[in-house]
Amino acid sequence: MEMVLLTALGVGGATVFGSLIGFAFKKISHKFSDIILSFAAGVMLAAAVLGLVIPSLEYGGKYGLIITVAGIFTGAVCLNLIDKLVPHLHRFVGNEDEAHGNTNLNKVLLFVLAIAIHNLPEGIAAGVGFGSGDNTQAMIIAGGIALQNIPEGMVIIAPMLSAGVTPRKTFVCAMMTGLVEVVGTLLGYFAVSIASAILPFALAFAGGTMLYVISDEMIPETHSHGNQRGATYSLLLGFCIMLATDVLLG
Repeated sequence: MEMVLLTALGVGGATVFGSLIGFAFKKISHKFSDIILSFAAGVMLAAAVLGLVIPSLEYGGKYGLIITVAGIFTGAVCLNLIDKLVPHLHRFVGNEDEAHGNTNLNKVLLFVLAIAIHNLPEGIAAGVGFGSGDNTQAMIIAGGIALQNIPEGMVIIAPMLSAGVTPRKTFVCAMMTGLVEVVGTLLGYFAVSIASAILPFALAFAGGTMLYVISDEMIPETHSHGNQRGATYSLLLGFCIMLATDVLLG
């Protein structure tokens, strides 16, 4: 339990760490943030497949394939519904003119709220990983999510400051988005610990949410600033490092 709590704090704290970078460097180049985000996408892709989808098939037994496919699509559909209700406005802050000039406070606050809401299922994915009992895979999953949270924390800062939000309130908002991830991690862990029968579906559900985030948000974002080749190789590097980690530690 202590490891789960520390990991939850680490995953949520990554957003806060990213926000501190955002304060220090208010104009971070897209090339730098895209490379980090692409690497995180590769790590998350490996974590989703190796740490969530494959174990779901193994734990599912006779109906493992059906349970896993159903869980993946359920996770993806849930995030899709969240996107329709509260759009995840990565592209809003990706536009430098909007982010630093014509910022509307309501849009900025919606953006921060969207990040907080999207962080909940990501946190649940990290917690479910620990619920499987494989702490090595759980740490890989949590590490991938934490890496993604760093650039996410970075992009919160400039739009909020430009909208007239005080630095103190901006930092508090960044902390709150990270806190949501901590709560999600603990929820995911306790859910599968209390009801182990839901573990195969929960693993696949968490995998589906991660695959959705990678495909719908991370890859399009990293390919939207003209650095597609660098982003692609960074993703492959992240995937291969996690693949090697899994083989060497497995």
